[in-house]
Amino acid sequence: MDLKTAVFCSEKFAQHRPPSGHPESPARITQLLPKLREDFLHSVLWIEPTAAPEQWIQRVHTPQYIERVRKTQKGPMVLLDGGDTFAYGPSYEVALLAVGAALNAVDKVMSKEIKNAFCFVRPPGHHALANAAMGFCLFNTVAIAARYALEKHGLKKVFILDWDVHHGNGTQDIFYEDPQVFYASLHQFPHYPGTGKSTEIGKNEGLGYTLNLCMPRGASDSHYEKAFDEKIIPAIESFKPDMILISAGFDAHKDDPLGEIYLTEQGFEKMTRLIKEAAERHCQGRMISVLEGGYNIESLYKSIKSHLQALLAD
Repeated sequence: MDLKTAVFCSEKFAQHRPPSGHPESPARITQLLPKLREDFLHSVLWIEPTAAPEQWIQRVHTPQYIERVRKTQKGPMVLLDGGDTFAYGPSYEVALLAVGAALNAVDKVMSKEIKNAFCFVRPPGHHALANAAMGFCLFNTVAIAARYALEKHGLKKVFILDWDVHHGNGTQDIFYEDPQVFYASLHQFPHYPGTGKSTEIGKNEGLGYTLNLCMPRGASDSHYEKAFDEKIIPAIESFKPDMILISAGFDAHKDDPLGEIYLTEQGFEKMTRLIKEAAERHCQGRMISVLEGGYNIESLYKSIKSHLQALLAD
């Protein structure tokens, strides 16, 4: 039997509501979920996720930080960092559900119930540090999923590819000295959060397991394709992972307001296809993507649609 692609999503992801006008808004779910469900009603498995047990959050985040986020359940909206990361009432549970989607995806890919997966979740995660919120992110979903794959399923090596327009400083920091997780990022530089220089390559046992590709303002599909051919795919070939996770931010699209990179939805489709082929060569096709950024609703829709079409392709 041919295995299907799964999409993990819930209408509950709209319950985390930053202040009006915030780019990381519930509209990213409420406006896109009905359209994507209509487009892919029968071609993918739509799965309602379950919340992550807190024990797995603790494998990445400090108890003090987890408690700080948990306490926001009882009060009014709280600014968790010095910038624009808010939490209140339902935010903690929604963040647990986002992480849960990724853990559910790991379980089902490992049990061969599904071929691959896209976790259509919010809030995003890749800026979240072990001890702090940052950049709209509460818990680092992809980092927790990687730790879960290693510890729960006994995998030896996980490759994380981050193509969000912003560098995933949190994910890099969490695994900077860990040789079991290769973190590769393509991001606009210089740009928020200011990390991700090409000289940041890991340290101690993790030396050589971090790869930062700084993309110049105005970079296009061809720039990214060259980076994949010359750097990303060779890194995967060399590392030989047991699973590939993608921090799939779509804010490097040419129409996104938070970046100055000029990718098209066709570019995202090509990148997805290249990673899917690498996953099939090295890790039995085990590949899970998790939504990070993407703030223009129309370009986000087109990019996710192209990404799913590539995941589905034979």
